[in-house]
Amino acid sequence: MAKAKSAFVCTECGADYSKWQGQCSSCREWNTLSEVRLAPSRPGAPAAATTGRSGYAGVTSREVVDLSAVDLSEVPRLSSTFDEFDRVLGGGLVPGSAVLLGGHPGAGKSTLLLQTACKLAQGRRVLYVTGEESLSQVAMRAHRLQLPTQGLKMLAETSVETILAVAERERPEILVIDSIQTMHLEDISSAPGGVAQVRESAAALTRFAKGSNTVLLLVGHVTKDGSLAGPKVLEHMIDASLLLEGGADSRFRTLRGQKNRFGAVNELGVFAMLEHGLKEVKNPSAIFLSRGEEQSPGSLVMVVWEGTRPILVEVQALLDDSPLGNPRRVAVGLDANRLAMLLAVLHRHGGLFTGDQDVFLNVVGGVKVLETSADLAVLLAVVSSLQGRALAKELVVFGEVGLSGEIRPVPSGQERIVEAAKHGFTRAIVPRGNAPKQAPAGMEVVAVDKLSEALEAL
Repeated sequence: MAKAKSAFVCTECGADYSKWQGQCSSCREWNTLSEVRLAPSRPGAPAAATTGRSGYAGVTSREVVDLSAVDLSEVPRLSSTFDEFDRVLGGGLVPGSAVLLGGHPGAGKSTLLLQTACKLAQGRRVLYVTGEESLSQVAMRAHRLQLPTQGLKMLAETSVETILAVAERERPEILVIDSIQTMHLEDISSAPGGVAQVRESAAALTRFAKGSNTVLLLVGHVTKDGSLAGPKVLEHMIDASLLLEGGADSRFRTLRGQKNRFGAVNELGVFAMLEHGLKEVKNPSAIFLSRGEEQSPGSLVMVVWEGTRPILVEVQALLDDSPLGNPRRVAVGLDANRLAMLLAVLHRHGGLFTGDQDVFLNVVGGVKVLETSADLAVLLAVVSSLQGRALAKELVVFGEVGLSGEIRPVPSGQERIVEAAKHGFTRAIVPRGNAPKQAPAGMEVVAVDKLSEALEAL
């Protein structure tokens, strides 16, 4: 019998070594190597090409083809029955792809996939594998959500070998694994959820999906800082990595694409957690703009670009005299380091000093703004709160602010202005590079080049 071998893999960068060492030579991190048991291979066994349904060649194929001879016909996508889910995926589920859905406990990962699986099972072969709950628990949730349960094949199992054997027999078009941290392989001695088990289990399931043209949906847990639990190499194996965000005190959930080989990255889908499960929000700008009748100082609407569409969100600023020698800078939904930089630009090029003020910033609705188009709106909201003067309710602002006080254009400026006009806004302060040749009907567009011009336009 061949002797089982082992390797030591870094949990941060995925580098492997033949023996244990305290520091990874690749990423220079300490105490990140974990032992991985390697299954003995049979000598002389040929690695034959695997071909699944629809003639899909698996990853073990050794056939060499010319690039010009590759068939360019688009692979038909499968709709997840949720338009917002399809938007984040880039148009739908791609056969033979592996999708990882992560999120904090209670975010709604299992609920979203159960709703998707039950609806898809009415016309397609779907296998739902649960490793965390019993079949009765899943059935109770489906009954509470009033989902159609006919046709959905269920399996309560954590052994990857057993799951692959059942999948070979059932031949599902969609395979759901809930969750990858509970799966284990018999050849690996570590406990489920460990680095070795997560890595090898995901690799085995992904190989099956590629070879059989099956859509693989994996549920993954996240750590306290919001990153996916398990080895970093897990994110390199899969085709799409999605993160479902939302606090326990909010009924809204945002689905954001972090990696997608078949669509745009940073695409955003919005859902509402209701009594009967997750319901997609067709018009996210409407829920993020639920403002009061009376306008308060420090409140301003900006237009951010998420993936392939503009979204209107409200940013709120609050400045107060600080009793501390080092005033606080708190930003929720925005980068705190960028806020400190913008306050320095406001002092140098706007003539407004905030060094003795505590500055609090919040993006309403729990949205995380990752782009620089919010710079100008943040500064104008800060100025409004500092001077105690409310801005016009019909005003919308976007633009990037440079260190020399210039207002730089941002991508898709025309689409942002049109979206604001649809929601009834009548005045916009935008970079001169984004000023349209003809403004939408009823919209006054003020184009500015410098921060001083934007302050005068208020």
